[in-house]
Amino acid sequence: MIKGIDHIGIAVKSIAEAKKFWVDTLGLELLRIEDVPEQKVRVAMLKAGETTVELLEPTAPDSPVHKFIEKRGEGLHHVTFQTDKLAERLKALKTAGVNLIDERPRAGASGAGIAFLHPKSAHGVLVELCEPHD
Repeated sequence: MIKGIDHIGIAVKSIAEAKKFWVDTLGLELLRIEDVPEQKVRVAMLKAGETTVELLEPTAPDSPVHKFIEKRGEGLHHVTFQTDKLAERLKALKTAGVNLIDERPRAGASGAGIAFLHPKSAHGVLVELCEPHD
């Protein structure tokens, strides 16, 4: 079951530069910055009311976020929905014909289990599902 929007991911070249707008100008609260080596990104989590904005800075040239920025420029990268029983949800989605990028959960920021659905199955939107770490 989808519990709601967990966060919105925005690809940026530099968290330090992006913070000038998102934190200093708009006034979003910086919750934390952390490296996610498995994803080859550094993320800054910003509080925006009841949801979170995740700034994604690539840490390697072969990072999917680096490739995204090279192809499309900085901007909206993905929308993340919180769910439970992520592994079961992925099996059901695959059975329903959804094109999955990840067939099994993998590690994301803050120890959450994450998986991405291909934009071709979501009308051009990269969708991430996450199951927060308890």
